[in-house]
Amino acid sequence: MPKNKSDSHWSVVLTTTDSETLADTIAAALIEAQLAACVSIFPIRSVYSWQGQIHKNGEWQLLIKTRKSQFKAVSEKVRSLHTYDTPELIALPIEQGSADYLNWMDEIIKA
Repeated sequence: MPKNKSDSHWSVVLTTTDSETLADTIAAALIEAQLAACVSIFPIRSVYSWQGQIHKNGEWQLLIKTRKSQFKAVSEKVRSLHTYDTPELIALPIEQGSADYLNWMDEIIKA
């Protein structure tokens, strides 16, 4: 792979959970399955509408660094472990990044 690859080969997948424990479980499962190179987890506060009501909850945001081609597998793994009826699963392209970091991601994530 070229060192200066800057096409949208990689992505960050976002999901949230209601507990740090579940966030850790999902992150570990994705890393163990080589579906992600890294998962960053941090606490957030979400305001959203669900079943006709406005909710304001603390949640844990997962930023899953992966290849775009792994979105389906990442989504399936997240859904298999998640407690939400409709978990957030949104992929954002990584348009550019450090060549060393992006190459490392490619070494970690299975084909």
